[in-house]
Amino acid sequence: MSSSSYLCGYGYGAFLFLIALLSSIAQSQGVIINSTTSASSLPSSVRRDSTTAEGKQWAVLVAGSAGYENYRHQADVCHAYQILKKGGLKDENIIVFMYDDIAFHVDNPRPGIIINKPFGHDVYAGVPKDYTGDNCTVDNLFAVLLGNKSALTGGSGKVVDSGPNDNIFIYYADHGAPGLVGMPTGKDLYAKDLIQVLKKQQEANSYKSMVFYLEACESGSMFEGLLPSNWSIYAITAANGEESSYGIYCPGYYPDPPSEFLTCLGDVFSISWMEDSDLHDMSQETLQQQYEVVRRRTGFDYEATSHVMQYGNMELSKELLSSYLGTNAANDNYATNFNIEEYPSMIPRAFDQREATLLHFWHKYQEAPDGSDKKAEAHKDLLRMHSHIRHVDRSLSHIASTLLGDENAANALKHVRPSGQPLVDDWDCLKGLVKAYEKQCGGLSWYGKKYTRVIANMCNAGINVEQMIGASTRACSSRTATTTPPRGSLHNEFDK
Repeated sequence: MSSSSYLCGYGYGAFLFLIALLSSIAQSQGVIINSTTSASSLPSSVRRDSTTAEGKQWAVLVAGSAGYENYRHQADVCHAYQILKKGGLKDENIIVFMYDDIAFHVDNPRPGIIINKPFGHDVYAGVPKDYTGDNCTVDNLFAVLLGNKSALTGGSGKVVDSGPNDNIFIYYADHGAPGLVGMPTGKDLYAKDLIQVLKKQQEANSYKSMVFYLEACESGSMFEGLLPSNWSIYAITAANGEESSYGIYCPGYYPDPPSEFLTCLGDVFSISWMEDSDLHDMSQETLQQQYEVVRRRTGFDYEATSHVMQYGNMELSKELLSSYLGTNAANDNYATNFNIEEYPSMIPRAFDQREATLLHFWHKYQEAPDGSDKKAEAHKDLLRMHSHIRHVDRSLSHIASTLLGDENAANALKHVRPSGQPLVDDWDCLKGLVKAYEKQCGGLSWYGKKYTRVIANMCNAGINVEQMIGASTRACSSRTATTTPPRGSLHNEFDK
């Protein structure tokens, strides 16, 4: 069986259904669910001396995408800011990265307002605009984490100026792929580079302990086999290293957003930890207890699910949430009501991150008036996406077959390394092969980056950059404007 035969199985069920809808166009036209598990009921030992009196709490919040179709990522980050602010963290200790193109986007039905759940309050008000637009980059993020003001390019100039008694909370929401997560401007953030920065912080004794929450597809691959258990870092990811994370509160599907919103409002993992934090007394809830709540809600309450994972120093999971997020006095002595009638009987519908982005463009096309310029432009956007997806699938299938042979290429498309091993041995090889492909064939985008595992497997099989350049050149020699969208509403989407 050829490697291309495996590509269908390599995608996602509902996503393929949406692709079928796009194909038909081309041919024809040429309620919020609360967790049913109380954090206070979960058994765990609690280490209550987690922060000394003189220690500070720092937070870095990152939305790694841009575009209204990715509304949910910036909404997640804005919501996280509100939790930290109510928890008592000072703005001088909260550093926010987001492109900031959502609140006043032409498609936002409520200009200047961002919500993170149906009937939710505005979460945009007051959010610091530290690193926005072209300043929302990997290099600036690293400079902030390392407290290196001289390495900054633009932005507010705020950095994590922490000391050995301080705690740091990092929350990152974005599209992801095996071994990387995105940023709205410039290069992607690779797992090995992130770990190297965390290592520098660890060696500099620049904090007491760190907690990292990561929302992205294949987010477990950012820490699997890479984050040591003896560092003072505890990480939770929305998914393991081989599956998608999921968007929620999506148009047309329960629990759906207000009808004027044609985009998903949040992500399952993210709204799970944040809606738990909104309700509970975080001075009485541990990180482990929240993990159990989020794991159950993410893994069992939805039709499509991911597996929430833990990495790093498990001893830190015994610490209180308030040591990192602060605590809202309004939630003191909160008690969960277990009246089953409070919980709707309908099963919520979630969409994997790549589906959630495409869903926005599909609804935008459906809702546009027939015969209007908006309808025509939305149709063009769908056709560009359809063309790009076909191009990426076909070109990478061709490249894999050329470099590995059909049988080995098929294995590369589905092979996952054993638990505890990193995605790839040579991370420079992975970067080099991705760069070689994109130079010859165009950007992988939020869709094509799911194939970085295939490219990593090429590295593990001994393929080098020169071989990738040759195979990519042959595979994409007939590339035209139909496979690389012109500059316009989707340019940045396909560039990333």
